[in-house]
Amino acid sequence: MKCGVVVFPGSNCDHDVYHVLRHVTDQDASFLWHERDDVDGCDLVVLPGGFSYGDYLRAGAMAAVSPVMAAVRQHADNGGLVLGICNGFQILLEAGLLPGAMRRNRDLRFLGCDVRVRVERNDLPFTRGYDVGQVLRLPVGHAEGNYADTAAALDQLEANGQVVFRYVDASGDADEAGSGNLNGAERAIAGICNRQGNVCALMPHPERAAEEVLGQTDGLAMFAGLVGSLTATTDSRVGATS
Repeated sequence: MKCGVVVFPGSNCDHDVYHVLRHVTDQDASFLWHERDDVDGCDLVVLPGGFSYGDYLRAGAMAAVSPVMAAVRQHADNGGLVLGICNGFQILLEAGLLPGAMRRNRDLRFLGCDVRVRVERNDLPFTRGYDVGQVLRLPVGHAEGNYADTAAALDQLEANGQVVFRYVDASGDADEAGSGNLNGAERAIAGICNRQGNVCALMPHPERAAEEVLGQTDGLAMFAGLVGSLTATTDSRVGATS
C-alpha cells in the first residue's frame, strides 16, 4: 500500500502519521508537499494535524485552497481513500470534501487531553478493525473542534450513516451536553465520512495512540484496518486479471 502524508506549512503531526504508516504498519509512506499538483499514485492520502498556515483566517481555510488539494479532491472523486486528522478534518470541511464546519470549543479553550469516542459503524476501511459500539481512548489537541451544521443537515448526516465517531462519557453514552463532549460538538460528533465512505475525518489523534510505548494503542486498528482493506482490494484486482 502506498501512503502519502500531506505537509502544509504549520503541520506538526505529519511525522507522527508517517512513523505509524512506515515503521509500525510497515507500509510504503512518503510526504506530499502542499505545492505539488498530484498525490504521487498513493492509495491512501492523510491530512495530518497541526496548524496549517498558522490557522490564518480560520483553521484549515488557507490549506483548503493550496495546490495539492485539487489533487486530493481528484483522488477522492476517483474513489481513493482520504483520512483527515484534527486539522486535516478542518481542512476537509473548508474544502467541501466533507459537510459542516468547526467552531471554537465550547469553553473557548484549547483542549489537550484524552477523550472517549464510540465507533458508530465498522463497515468502512477506516473502522473495519473495530466493533460497532466499541469505545476508544484517544488524545485530542485542538481549539476548534466544535462540529456544527444546521439541524436539517445534521438530520441528513445521521440518516445517511455518516457519523463515524461520537464523543461519549465513561459509561459509553453520548450526550451533546454531557461530560464526554468536552468541545461541545453538536450531537457529540467526533468524526464523519462522506456519502461514499472513502473520505473520513476525526478530531482525535489515532496516530498518538498506536504504540505500547505511548501507553495506548486504540488508534492502531484504524491504520491496520486501512492496510488490510487496501491489501484485500489489491489482491482481488490481481486475482481478477490473473
